[in-house]
Amino acid sequence: MTKRREFMASAMGLAATAFVPQFITAKSTHRTTDNLLPKRLKKGDTIGLIAPGYSVKPHVLDDAKKALRTMGFKPYHTERIIGNFGYFSNTDSERVADLNEMFANPDIDGILCARGGYGCTRILPMIDYENIRENPKALIGFSDVTALLNAIYQETGLVGFHGPVGSTLNDPYSMKQLRNVVMRPKKNYLIENVELSDYALRTDPEYERYTITPGTATGKLVGGSLTLVNALIGTPHEIDLTDAIVCLEDVEEAPYRIDRMLTQLIEGDTFTKAAGIAFGVSAGCNASTNPESFTLKEVLMDRLRPLNIPAVYGMSFGHVENNFTFPIGINATLNTQMMTLELLQRAVV
Repeated sequence: MTKRREFMASAMGLAATAFVPQFITAKSTHRTTDNLLPKRLKKGDTIGLIAPGYSVKPHVLDDAKKALRTMGFKPYHTERIIGNFGYFSNTDSERVADLNEMFANPDIDGILCARGGYGCTRILPMIDYENIRENPKALIGFSDVTALLNAIYQETGLVGFHGPVGSTLNDPYSMKQLRNVVMRPKKNYLIENVELSDYALRTDPEYERYTITPGTATGKLVGGSLTLVNALIGTPHEIDLTDAIVCLEDVEEAPYRIDRMLTQLIEGDTFTKAAGIAFGVSAGCNASTNPESFTLKEVLMDRLRPLNIPAVYGMSFGHVENNFTFPIGINATLNTQMMTLELLQRAVV
């Protein structure tokens, strides 16, 4: 009960004081500059671990640190990441302080979110975007971190990385893909899907790879979690999808909910103006308690094919074991026949 009362008091205090003016500031600082590239990561670099959303179990944090050491990095985190505040890792002010301090700290070379969950949208108005502009670093994560990556890109031009979080990093394919984008980058890097050697996955309809609308498309990469892309609609950080390669995925959402979110995007201002649509494997999104439900594939075909935008399903990113890294804001080409994304620019310097 004590934490619940603290939560309510914290929320009321934010609403009455700092939350509103910071929200207004966020609305007025949208960038007009070119992309801001972080420095490439190298072995021996220090990676700051943060939990901007849900709390992190001690063994998950330990596993994340082990995975970073395996990649040759030195993990670092503050005490803010330990424990919990309700379902969050900490209060809004403490979680955003961790993010802001990781960017400001000259000893931190890159930042990895330990997990997703929920909570990133709550701290967007409180982020010190000027601090990020002055101290650009690689920020890595997915799921709820979609909000951070896209909002920071909009406000500062900083290219962030939709890739594994600390709790999902310990996978050879994911590690390799992350290295190839943030450690040893090259122009015209071709991201290829993981080879599905497991028979159960190859026959699982959620892992089926198929073209929704054939064609090739070039544009900047945006997006991530479909739920979070939708959650940003109507806010100062709604994503402009015009001429973009929109990457989407989700987890444990029934087909009718995917239908509803896609319909909301279609009814919006920019989704129908996208250059291409790349859907990642959406684990648990083909299940429904309604025996008369449409399948996930039927929903995607019904909602996306009439847009006549090159689109595919089944790319190896998102809430799956094998999660490739794609940089938000970097130009890429989607090939629906080859099921590939080709990065046309380096995402780090």
